[in-house]
Amino acid sequence: MSATGPGKLPSRGRVLVVEDEAYVRDSLTEILRERGYEIVEAGTAGDAVRVLAHAPIDVVLTDFRLPGADGLALVKQIQSTSPEVPVVVLTGQGTIASAVECLKSGASDYLLKPADPEALEVALERALAGRALRREVQYLRAAGREVEPLGQSPAWRRALEMIDAAAASDSIVLLRGESGTGKDLLARRLHQKSRRAAGPYIRVNGAAVPLELWESEFFGHRRGSFTGASADREGWFQLAHRGTLFLDEVGAMPPAAQPKLLRAIQDGEFHRLGEQQPTRVDVRIVAATNADLESEIKDGRFRADLYYRLNVLPIRVPPLRERPEDVAVLARAFAADVAARLGRPAPDLDEETLARLASYPWPGNVRELRSVIERALILHPGRGLAALDLAPEPVAPSSAADSAPGGPPAPDDLTLRESLNRLERSLLVEAHRRAHGVRREAARLLGIDARNLAYYCRKHGLDPDTLAE
Repeated sequence: MSATGPGKLPSRGRVLVVEDEAYVRDSLTEILRERGYEIVEAGTAGDAVRVLAHAPIDVVLTDFRLPGADGLALVKQIQSTSPEVPVVVLTGQGTIASAVECLKSGASDYLLKPADPEALEVALERALAGRALRREVQYLRAAGREVEPLGQSPAWRRALEMIDAAAASDSIVLLRGESGTGKDLLARRLHQKSRRAAGPYIRVNGAAVPLELWESEFFGHRRGSFTGASADREGWFQLAHRGTLFLDEVGAMPPAAQPKLLRAIQDGEFHRLGEQQPTRVDVRIVAATNADLESEIKDGRFRADLYYRLNVLPIRVPPLRERPEDVAVLARAFAADVAARLGRPAPDLDEETLARLASYPWPGNVRELRSVIERALILHPGRGLAALDLAPEPVAPSSAADSAPGGPPAPDDLTLRESLNRLERSLLVEAHRRAHGVRREAARLLGIDARNLAYYCRKHGLDPDTLAE
């Protein structure tokens, strides 16, 4: 039993080669090292089991016929002790029966000797990709189980009640709300309470996938279907099979990709790049957007037919300014969580501090609140947090309204909605002034992204380039 160091190429993974004939083992080692794999060698199944017990291995490549316990017994042993490690089986006397038995026992692939180097590389890459996907699914499931939406305000409870009611069906849900309000949190809750809870929860950011990669990312591809496609790849739809696919920022998806998304949702099938036969999947769609989709449709940036398909069960996610009674519980939870990550005891948050936090309009919503808490704990360690420590770049609401166009609400116009609209508008103008007309900087000051800035400008009848009527 011996180990070889990595070759000249960066390691693509550590492969345990199990082969009793030394010249075959040396040949496989040379082939794989030239392709950038790190190799660990073993001559028997027993040696392989001992290696797996003491060394990190990414994939096992084993001969079917070994002295003592054979390759099939090794596959079963690995499945029972290290099920996360994929196994590729090599054999010189392959039969359909032996191949089926190996695959049923847990092998990820089955190749005949002498193995073609290209086929061997594809089999190993497929095994490693499958392992990476399983790890990601496990991580996402674990992350989903750890999340519990916090808040008891009427607006938040209404959203939770609608989520819980929608969970009993497989209908498409469209979550609408500003950035940072917790749409991903609610989508996870929907998944957890549905009959798909044991399946994968896959989150995709529609704004982060460029058009030229869209089909490959969503639908997958076959090896060789385009330049750089060195191995088969499963797309997000296939990865979410029997689970939930959360399409975040669906309003920002490229217009050219929207017909393909609509077709996949309606038909429940798609074509991987380079593949003639369609792939059918069983996926529950949850979409989310912070955009005004109706305006996007009028401007030609979002398809009306996709909107009608997604808008089956629309749920409005309230901004934090509409649920001020939830600020205290969120602030305490964030303070405890951040303090634990920093290795400190949770700080005290007195009533004055909590009252100040509750009075702020939070244009960046829950995400901004968490950032303020984290910043305060880093800059003011070792004591309770006072109101000034937590000031979120205070443009105090009253002074901002007094100094910006539009002024404070008139005494006879003190409804909450009108007051918030006036404040929202004044903050937009003030941020534009401080940013000297730079839209991206104005969005940063407000704790929102540039698309949200454009949305708020349209809402208040402002020109996003000049913030003037």
